[in-house]
Amino acid sequence: MSKFIQVDVSIMGQPYSLTCKEGEEIALKQAVAYLDERMKVIRDAGKIKGNDRIAVIAALGIAAEFLSSRSGQGSFAELSVADVREKITAMHTLLDGALAS
Repeated sequence: MSKFIQVDVSIMGQPYSLTCKEGEEIALKQAVAYLDERMKVIRDAGKIKGNDRIAVIAALGIAAEFLSSRSGQGSFAELSVADVREKITAMHTLLDGALAS
């Protein structure tokens, strides 16, 4: 039987207490660090306000990376900065439309 432990982390300065299986805390902290960095990049670009919107855009970007890597199309890491910005802008437009309704 797996033992669960509590891990205290911070995402964009907000503290969170998360639970994971014992032995998986390093992977959890790596995931948190990746998400935190992605959210900070989006926030620092200055076009998206509100942590909830930033989190959704970051989640969409990460999901797109995951799905494209599964389909063999590569990941955002292989794109230029301009291409990534274009994709984020498109996602932002889509999110604005969805949240406006």
